[in-house]
Amino acid sequence: MTVFCSHCHRPLQAETSCLPRRAEQAHGASKPFRSTKSASKARRDQINAELHALRSLLPISTQEKERLSYLHTMALVCLRLRGAHLFPPASAPPSGPVLAAELLSLLPGFLLVLSAGGKLVYISENVSQFLGLSMVELLAHGDTIFDILDGQAREDVHKKLLLAQEQPGREITFVSEMRTSKAFRLQRGGNQAVAVRGHFMVPHWPASPSTTAFLALCTPAAQLDADRDTGSQDNLFQSTHALDMRFMDVTESAIYHLGYLREELIGRSWYSLLHPEDADVAAAQHRAVALGAGAVAGPVVLRVLRRDRTWAWLCVTARRGGRCITCTSRSLR
Repeated sequence: MTVFCSHCHRPLQAETSCLPRRAEQAHGASKPFRSTKSASKARRDQINAELHALRSLLPISTQEKERLSYLHTMALVCLRLRGAHLFPPASAPPSGPVLAAELLSLLPGFLLVLSAGGKLVYISENVSQFLGLSMVELLAHGDTIFDILDGQAREDVHKKLLLAQEQPGREITFVSEMRTSKAFRLQRGGNQAVAVRGHFMVPHWPASPSTTAFLALCTPAAQLDADRDTGSQDNLFQSTHALDMRFMDVTESAIYHLGYLREELIGRSWYSLLHPEDADVAAAQHRAVALGAGAVAGPVVLRVLRRDRTWAWLCVTARRGGRCITCTSRSLR
């Protein structure tokens, strides 16, 4: 028996219709498009609201808050959280903002607090007087001490921090160039050399790497590049050494910086005057300059023993010529 379609009246081989079934229609039809644009906007609005709330809690001026980007905001929030972890509000001594500003104005430098891993915990507000950058602007370079130091000094500073961490309370000192503003570099001819003196302490017990802090005073020093200011020779002296770094000759001006007469230094080893903590740095410079004639190494910052048993900070550049090594030393005051 021939079966005709109830719709178009054409003969069919089975009882069916040429129209697709409802189930097939539902299966073949594409799923409706659901836009996530509104959900993404809602999430962004929520994040913006949270960041705005965090920004409003930061203890900085309104003008600085308005200039903060999202990344700067999070960096400052992390800085405050690290500070609150090391110095809980309950244990912090009461001090008014006016008194703090008066105390900072009396300091010869700015204050710096680091975590055990070198993370920035606190930078005093007067840092802009010495580097030309505010605390917020310094955080744009990174959140560790190594991000604001000259790249050549990072490894040496890292070693000294590890040494100080092993013996809390032991004072360490290092000199390095720190990042400065563009206007500061144009005015001074480069970044600022800063002497950092501090030690690790335990603000609260039990003692652990997460509860120790490095407190330091950072004071400006002379520029590290001995060739930067050739017009002023008052803080420079030169010495000539054999390849084993024994003194062969030294300019008479060394007496003003080290206290030794020329005759007292000739034949003496350079290493006998160095601070023990700076011996490795000096040896590395010695190896670099001893590679061949014309080799130049430095500058490096070293502590040299004066005749009065105090330490003189010198920025030393070394050059080999033939069978001798000539060192140009700048006194860092």
